[in-house]
Amino acid sequence: MSTPRELTTRRFAAVGRLPFLRGMLDQLGLLPVLLIALLIFFSVASPNFFTRANLSTILTQALFLIIVSVAQTLVLLTGGFDLSMGSSIALVSIVVGLQLLDHPDTPTTGLALATLVAIAVATGIGALNGLFVSLFRVPPFIVTLAMMTAVSGLALHVSRGVPIFGLPNYFSSTLYTGKLLGIPVPWLVTILVLLAMYVVLHWTRFGRYWYAIGSNAEAARLSGIAVRFYLFLAYTIAGVLVGITGLLLTARVGSGEPTLGASFPLESIAAAVLGGVSIRGGEGNLFGAALGAVFLVMLRNGMDIMGISTYTQMIITGGLLVLAVIIDNWVHRER
Repeated sequence: MSTPRELTTRRFAAVGRLPFLRGMLDQLGLLPVLLIALLIFFSVASPNFFTRANLSTILTQALFLIIVSVAQTLVLLTGGFDLSMGSSIALVSIVVGLQLLDHPDTPTTGLALATLVAIAVATGIGALNGLFVSLFRVPPFIVTLAMMTAVSGLALHVSRGVPIFGLPNYFSSTLYTGKLLGIPVPWLVTILVLLAMYVVLHWTRFGRYWYAIGSNAEAARLSGIAVRFYLFLAYTIAGVLVGITGLLLTARVGSGEPTLGASFPLESIAAAVLGGVSIRGGEGNLFGAALGAVFLVMLRNGMDIMGISTYTQMIITGGLLVLAVIIDNWVHRER
């Protein structure tokens, strides 16, 4: 008869054999350790860091980057990336702001139209990216860089370079400070996005095909996978998530901003790669990208509290992205 200690040991061994948990731990690598080390360092460096209010602020700020990082992960898994997400968020913010000004006293209509417009605009941009990448086989870097420039110019043109103020109070009070089932709306949306995308990636053929395309697009094509269609689908779904982020961010700042989300493209790539998503495609998971987003936001928050300048923060973030890519190359070389 087995002793309690033997039973416990067997249970832990069984968990270690679970492919999902083992794969997640392998892909996360040192990120959880770095996150804990960062938490300890800033807690010692400043008494204002490890407080309930500040930790809540960090997690709330991370929610928006988490959703964009999930969108970026979908594209990275196929072997591409999207530099136009930030400009898409800005255009969504402007269009949503203009839409809300037309419905100042009708919350139901205003919120419904703002949501539809936000998702439609960003989805259209994502679909255009996917069309050029999949159908015309233009490299993702060229497509999304050109789209970033064009959409950013469009957002500035529509807004004339000026933020759109005077949005109805019901907008922010519903989508940012509002609660549903006792859960703040941004938290609820982020949780639903993570769960939905997890189901898509691990329980549907879409996810399996995206991993296959990122691992070897030609082999996927020879296996009968419609590579062009699934590439198009990845960019389009990423656009949907970007539209949701633009809507929530606009509710947070309370105005339509023509430069909103400008740092998100590089930050989302950095978060995903730090979380174990391979920049070569075919490897990674959503929860690693989400943890990477929390890491970056915590780093930025700690540097703000310590009085480190914005320019230095940009240098450090860029250095982290380079380091993540170096580690990714080293891992593939070892394999």
